Amino acid sequence: MKKLVIAAATALVLAAGVGVYVGTASAAAPASTFVLLDGSKKTTEDLKGKVTLVNFWATSCVTCVGEMPKVIATYDKYKDRGFDTLAVAMSYDPPAYVINYAETRKLPFKVAIDNTGAVAKSWGDVQLTPTSYVVNKRGEIVKRYVGEPDFAELQKLIEQLLAEA
Repeated sequence: MKKLVIAAATALVLAAGVGVYVGTASAAAPASTFVLLDGSKKTTEDLKGKVTLVNFWATSCVTCVGEMPKVIATYDKYKDRGFDTLAVAMSYDPPAYVINYAETRKLPFKVAIDNTGAVAKSWGDVQLTPTSYVVNKRGEIVKRYVGEPDFAELQKLIEQLLAEA
């Protein structure tokens, strides 16, 4: 039994370490209020009607910064077809850094700062970055990625979800 527990723990660590995705059954996205950089607010309800990538990230996260051009390219590719992206900066990320990053990189999508950590907690106690969720038009989480997604696979999923009624 002890070996089984150790093997399971090792597998979880390895999966997180190599950035593989962790699939989730379709479940309603948690009720959340996102505070955007301009001070306005967006809620989980506002996600309905579009396919949305909710990306938890930090300016201090090398993988997050590395994947951001691909996140931008994916947004640009699908934004006119009903796709959106919401980047949620982690609570430990200094707001000035987030604002500077968003402005200097000209992030084309909404960026929120999770000052209290409440949003990350409600979305499955997100602690590892990047962690991304794909939310369908009905506001249900259909996929969770821990680490950088396989963007070819992500884009196939987005296309499937955009094609749904």
